[in-house]
Amino acid sequence: MSSYGRQKKKTGGQIAITILLYVIAVIVLLNIAIPLFFGLISMFKNKNEIFTLDFHVFPQVWSTDNFSRLFYLQYTTIGVNFFASFGMTLLVAAIATLLSLFINSIAGYAFARLQFPGKKVLWIIVMATMFIPGITILLTSISVVAAMGMMNTIWVLIVPGLASAYNIFFFRQAYLGFPKDYDEAARVDGCDSIAIYFRIYLPNSATPMVIMGAGTFMGYYNSYLWPTLTIDSNHAQYTQIMTLINRLFNEASTLGYGAVLAAAFISLIPAVVVFAVIQRFIKEGISLTGVK
Repeated sequence: MSSYGRQKKKTGGQIAITILLYVIAVIVLLNIAIPLFFGLISMFKNKNEIFTLDFHVFPQVWSTDNFSRLFYLQYTTIGVNFFASFGMTLLVAAIATLLSLFINSIAGYAFARLQFPGKKVLWIIVMATMFIPGITILLTSISVVAAMGMMNTIWVLIVPGLASAYNIFFFRQAYLGFPKDYDEAARVDGCDSIAIYFRIYLPNSATPMVIMGAGTFMGYYNSYLWPTLTIDSNHAQYTQIMTLINRLFNEASTLGYGAVLAAAFISLIPAVVVFAVIQRFIKEGISLTGVK
């Protein structure tokens, strides 16, 4: 076979693979988009129209009643203000994200740049926690926060998840890429280790901060199991949005599935905003995790 034929055959194979990849991408996209589309449309249907045998893609009568019901949840058997719960969830996620970024970044800086006794052993211990499934220490964690008097408070939603081995690892890898000349120049100017962190490392940590901050924020925002186990129904002011949506689903037979879909749609807004903010940082963030 001539070199021209081999090149032609190779090009044809590449085209076939490209077409196959596009077909797979379209199938995946349709599997995501179709249920999302019908969910969005169903938010504007009344209770009876969603499950009627006389199916229509679009509502016969467009209605915003499903959104209106969310304003009156505290007067139903649910007894929780949806928008207060939404705001509390955002508050918890925001506070936790700020604290987590500070704790994990300064820990990553310490492991990357400081020398102290037992550093290698401590690093091994920190990394080992990455391989422990959270569910295996769930009961122990509940016992600890109960002994500390944190149950049914906002702090039980924030404090237990602040330190993260993965986040510390990420920041450490990022800070290992900083030139050591920065540290030496700062020490000549009289800066100690803490001053170097606040004046050099922290101001130049935009990419790892955004990447880790987005992941931490969404982790807290989407938390369901932990708030369910640590906040009881008598403390509705601390109800988190995912817990509330689950309760709405359980009451859907009376409240209406359209209202549940409306609540779920509103809960998606922060995730969309976060993704829009971080997408340009994702490529840079991947390069920061390379082992040095």
